[in-house]
Amino acid sequence: MTGQIKLTGMVLVSMPVGDYDRRLTIVTKERGKISAFAKGSRKPTSPLLGCSQPFSFGEFTLYEGKSSYNVVSADISNYFAELRNDVESIYYAMYFCEFTCYMTKENLEAGEPLKLLYMTLRALSKPSLHKKLVRRIFELRFLAVNGEMPQVENCVLCGREEMLNAPKGWFSPSEGGICCEECRRKRMQEPERDGVWISTSTIYTMQYILATPLEKLFTFAVSEEVLAELTGALEQFLAKHVGHKMKSEEMLEIF
Repeated sequence: MTGQIKLTGMVLVSMPVGDYDRRLTIVTKERGKISAFAKGSRKPTSPLLGCSQPFSFGEFTLYEGKSSYNVVSADISNYFAELRNDVESIYYAMYFCEFTCYMTKENLEAGEPLKLLYMTLRALSKPSLHKKLVRRIFELRFLAVNGEMPQVENCVLCGREEMLNAPKGWFSPSEGGICCEECRRKRMQEPERDGVWISTSTIYTMQYILATPLEKLFTFAVSEEVLAELTGALEQFLAKHVGHKMKSEEMLEIF
């Protein structure tokens, strides 16, 4: 079926095509990730100039052809202009968009990923929030949205919860979550097993990120020690379960 449709979404990627056009990758609530052409959007007088920029969020009117979409118009409610005035914020926003682009699928509803991305970019614009923490919250919550999050409520191997009373736990990406001391010792004979010690405070932080409503997700701070542990655990988990290094990660390494 062809014709005009309206989709709520955000531009993730904007690539020049030909002399005046752009090809957009948009994550949409209704149809997941789509590609659409914004014809003439590179002309200074084009009405599509603004909506064809990365981070543009709103309602897109598209012509749906047999094999592609074309942007007809857009009602943009947030351009996230404040992020464009800070180089570090731009790099983080680019990473969040690339992560979303890689993790979302075509022709599948993406309401939760879109909402998470939107809330993350809003959090990124707040000077009071640590950008590195915003990144880890986004990554862990996105894993949950995709059904790939680690088990942090109890031991992933034996199911015991009393381990949370210990000062620290063993986080194993290979096993898929935290392990109690007894289960960890059983795995000591298998040197290929990866893992990292994390404190109970870090475990509770991960539980909070996975369970709290999105509207309250970016409302807390953690110590440098907890942030470091959270970073180490998630980097190992992402390497194991996502297995793809985003190109924009290289830009974040300078901060």
